[in-house]
Amino acid sequence: MSDTNIRDDIYLFALQNAVKHKSVPKAGAILGSVMGAHPELRPKAKEINAMLPEILAEVEAMSVEEREAKLTALSPEMIEKMHEKKERVHELPDLPEAEGGVVMRFAPNPSGPLHLGHARASVLNDYYVKKYGGKFYYRVEDTDPKRVDPEAYDMVTEDLRWLGIGITDVIYQSDRFPIYYDLARELITLGGAYMCTCDNDEFREKKLKKQPCPCRSLSVEENLRRFDDMLAGKYPEGAITMRVKTDIAHPDPAVRDFAAMRVLTSTRHPRRPDIFVYPLMNFSVAIDDHLLGMTHVIRGKDHIANTRRQEYIYQYFGWKMPHFYHYGRMSIAGLELSTSGMRKGINEGLYTGWDDIHLGTLRALARRGIQPEAVRAAVVDIGMGDTDISFSWENLFAQNKAIIDADADRYFFVPDVVTVAVADAPAMEAHAPIYPNQPERGVRVLAFTGSVLLPRSEIETGRMLRLKDLFNIRITGEGRAEYAGNSLAEARTAKAPIVQWLPAGEGIPCSLLTPEGTSEGYCEAAVQKYDQKIVQFERVGFARIDSVKDGQVTAYFTHR
Repeated sequence: MSDTNIRDDIYLFALQNAVKHKSVPKAGAILGSVMGAHPELRPKAKEINAMLPEILAEVEAMSVEEREAKLTALSPEMIEKMHEKKERVHELPDLPEAEGGVVMRFAPNPSGPLHLGHARASVLNDYYVKKYGGKFYYRVEDTDPKRVDPEAYDMVTEDLRWLGIGITDVIYQSDRFPIYYDLARELITLGGAYMCTCDNDEFREKKLKKQPCPCRSLSVEENLRRFDDMLAGKYPEGAITMRVKTDIAHPDPAVRDFAAMRVLTSTRHPRRPDIFVYPLMNFSVAIDDHLLGMTHVIRGKDHIANTRRQEYIYQYFGWKMPHFYHYGRMSIAGLELSTSGMRKGINEGLYTGWDDIHLGTLRALARRGIQPEAVRAAVVDIGMGDTDISFSWENLFAQNKAIIDADADRYFFVPDVVTVAVADAPAMEAHAPIYPNQPERGVRVLAFTGSVLLPRSEIETGRMLRLKDLFNIRITGEGRAEYAGNSLAEARTAKAPIVQWLPAGEGIPCSLLTPEGTSEGYCEAAVQKYDQKIVQFERVGFARIDSVKDGQVTAYFTHR
């Protein structure tokens, strides 16, 4: 093989690697690729290694689009192979006793809209219902009026619909108080619960010492009398609690004689203002999981203690427990996830609403242009192992890019603009593709008018720049530049950045909202027709056009 052919091969491998990974490869990676394809060249490794810096510099000087166009021209079979769609199979482990169908549930408290943590619970359960068939309940756990936001009833429903969760039935726990009262009486009759009037601090102290309180030994008849008096309103808030009898010496103090029902008069329920006796979560959840026929329950491992508590209720009633799975905690860096923290920030003006770009709500992700299919795929990738993990934004963005890229037309957005007059430049037009390597989608025509809008970050006296799809310039001072020829090869040799630009006097104001702040600039006027759609701002990233009003575009940054 001649030196010319060797160089051409190296160039192709470097281009292929750069196109595939959207970055310039390391010399070692290319050397390995060449040797793997042509083992007969191993004796020439030193010569090949000497060629690499120049070739990689040439590849680095190209834009992402130029690299792909060049590779398409030189080796269409390479680019075709890279673009072959490989169906990725996302699978979770099989469930026991599921072949005949499953009954599962997603059971949030309606305290606010859903966030990424909720997405994990809903998607994992939904996955198995779709795999095996059966029922999927959206159970609204609204038995704590202090944690109910009336607007959240609709918000959660909307979020589940956006996420594509296949809900078959909706159950409101606030409609089921008579059921809880009847089973509370039955549990007392079975000797599995008692009515405690001890001071809460006094009870807590005894519990930590593994000592029973005096109420624990009351007769069934006395407990039933107290229970009826509680329902009749004879006890004020905090004066009486129904407790489930457990092992008073249980290793976990949280399991010892846990509370199951209480009086709450200081807060009224928005759906049931007549109610003042409320079941606590472990009691109502165990009852509903049984009565609704849950076969499998998938939830976070922060519920392990709750599962231990609920087991006592199942044992007292002689019920069969569902199969329980507890996945590890998932930390999510960079976004506010606490519902109370989000609400506080909204009330204080720190956030613009539940869909603010700094929040981890599903509606915030949707406003940024994240697709529900990407969220689902990312969650299934995470799986339901019990190891604690960090949520991978890179994985979510990669999943999302695979969905949106093909439909995202390309345009220029110039942030923090500087107007630069270019001396001695010929009258020219740039014909920029709306989408790389798909000429049928058309071009954008940008006419050079003597001055251009450029990103301030690229301005440096003496620096050569390549105006994308146009020509080269050299910055000569504040707001000034000179024409530096048309040669792309010269720009590559000089390692000139290829920058986005707009003709001065053209383009429209554009605000790009990102997690780091708002970037003000100008974009091509054609972007106005993409209201509520996603475009790719070249050299910036994907963005969802959120609004177009009075010649002003507001866009939400999606990801690169």
